[in-house]
Amino acid sequence: MSALSPELEAFRARVVAFMDPHVAEFGQAARLGLSLDDDVALARRWQATKAAAGFAGLTFPAEYGGAGLSQIEQVLFVEEEAARGFPSAYFVISLSMPIPMMLRYATPEQKARFVPPALRGEQMWSQLFSEPSTGSDLAAVRTRAVRDGDDWILSGQKVWTTFAQYSDYGVIVARSDPDAPKHRGLTYFFVDLKAPGVTVRPIRQLHGAEEFNEVFFDDVRIPDAWRLGEVGAGFRLAVETLMIERYTAAADETGFGPPLDALVALAQETQVDGRPASQDGRVRGVIARAFATQQALSAIHEKSVLELAAGREPGPEGSIHKLVGARGRREVAICALDLLGADGLRFDAGAHPRPKTDFAMSWMDQPTLRIAGGTDEMLLNTVAERILGLPQDYRPDKAPR
Repeated sequence: MSALSPELEAFRARVVAFMDPHVAEFGQAARLGLSLDDDVALARRWQATKAAAGFAGLTFPAEYGGAGLSQIEQVLFVEEEAARGFPSAYFVISLSMPIPMMLRYATPEQKARFVPPALRGEQMWSQLFSEPSTGSDLAAVRTRAVRDGDDWILSGQKVWTTFAQYSDYGVIVARSDPDAPKHRGLTYFFVDLKAPGVTVRPIRQLHGAEEFNEVFFDDVRIPDAWRLGEVGAGFRLAVETLMIERYTAAADETGFGPPLDALVALAQETQVDGRPASQDGRVRGVIARAFATQQALSAIHEKSVLELAAGREPGPEGSIHKLVGARGRREVAICALDLLGADGLRFDAGAHPRPKTDFAMSWMDQPTLRIAGGTDEMLLNTVAERILGLPQDYRPDKAPR
C-alpha cells in the first residue's frame, strides 16, 4: 500500500508489533487440524486478546470498548490479521453488521449491555435476512412478526445464516404488515437465538463444513423494545446493514482462494507431455490472466483504501472486486485440479481450517463466495447501473415513490 500518511504507517507498525508475538498461538499453522468447535473457541480467545489490547472494535466509540478510529485503520488491521491467518472470520458478521446497527438505533442501555461483550468475543451475533424461495430479493421475506401488546410474535424460517449455531443473538427482518407493498411492510428487530421456539439446524455443504444454518422461529416472543427503527422501515435498515459491512474487511485479490504462487509451484513440479506444465501454453495462459487480473483488483482495492484515508466514501468498485475475484478463483482452481489429476480428489472432509494451498476445497467452496454478500447477478447489476450508467431493469414489484 503506497501513499499512506506517516500516522497510518505508524499505526500499521503498532499493529504488526502487537500481532507477531501471537502468531504461534493464533496463526494459520496453529489452527490446522482443529475442529470447527475448537477453532471457534480459539477465535473467542483471539477476540478477547484484541479487546484487552484495545484493538477490538477499532471504529466503535470508546465508551463501549472501541477505539474511536476510522475505517482506514480497520482496513489496515484486517489486512495484517488476514496475512497471518488469525481466526477472525467468526466475528465478521457480529462486528460489521448487527453491532454497528445497534450503535445507530438501540437505546444507551442496550448498547451498554450488548456491545462490550461482543467486542470481547463473549457473545456472537448473526444476521437473519435470507429465506427459502426468496432468492436475493430481500423485500420478499415471509417470516411474520405479529404485534401482541408490548411484544411481537415471530414465526417463520431463515436460511444460510452464518455461524448461527454459535450465535447468542441476531438481527432479523420480518413482515409486520402483509397488506403493505412488500418494500414497506417489513420491520427490523434483534432476537435472542437461545429463546424458546428458536431451532437452529446446521447445513452440511459439499465439502463437509457446517458454517451455514437454517433457523426456525415458532411463535418466538420478542419485546417491542428490541425493535430497531420504525415499524415498516425494515427494508431500509436492512440495506443500511449491508452497506455498513462493505469496507470493514480487507479485500482479497485471489477471491479468498490459494495464492497464485501455489499454482506456479504446482505447474513447475508437474509434467505435461514430458516437460514441466509451466511450459504449457494453456497453463501459462491461466497464470498470466490470473496475475493480470489480481494486479488490477489490487489497484482497485488500493484506490478504495486511499479514498478512506482521505475521508471519502469509496465508490461501487468493490462490486468489481468481488465479482472478478470469485470468477478468477474458479479458473485457477480448475487448472490446479487438472494438473493434480487423481491426487486432486484427495480430500479430508474433517480438516478445519484447510491449508491455503487446498485447491479441491477452493473449487468446492467458490460457489459460496459467488452467492454470499451479493450474487454475481446482483453485482453485475451494480456495475451496469452505478459504474457504466446503464438504466435500471424494469421492476414492477417496486412500489411507486
